[in-house]
Amino acid sequence: MKKLPLRTTMLAFSFFIFHSSFAETINSAAASPIAPALSTPDIGVSLLRVTGALALVIGLFLAGVWLLRNWQRLSIERGHAPKLNVLEIRSLGGRQSIYVVGYEQERFLLASSPAGVNFLTHLPTAGNDPESAESKPAIPFSQALAQVLKGK
Repeated sequence: MKKLPLRTTMLAFSFFIFHSSFAETINSAAASPIAPALSTPDIGVSLLRVTGALALVIGLFLAGVWLLRNWQRLSIERGHAPKLNVLEIRSLGGRQSIYVVGYEQERFLLASSPAGVNFLTHLPTAGNDPESAESKPAIPFSQALAQVLKGK
């Protein structure tokens, strides 16, 4: 004999109890000449109402979660651009990282480690001119980091 899952068994049991108590109500109403005759409710309509209510509740829950997660994106689209941005992150292995953080037009180089966050240097402002970027020779990151560490 195939064993039914607990959920199916509980559903069948609750249907049996509901059906038997409903049948007793109808039989007692039919035996009494004074009581009006009760018609059986349509199971399909009831099931449709319950399913619709459940879908509405789940939809409201998911809309709330989406709104909570995307609240910042919605405020940016309205013109409230954040002043503080993490522009770039590089992992140095383990739990050490270097961050380029921008605040308005300023840029900073920060280091993060298990001991905390340290300010390394103030970086030049990000120019939008392609000519200014081409005129300055790019210094490799390792040399720029060595210069910063020598200054301390």
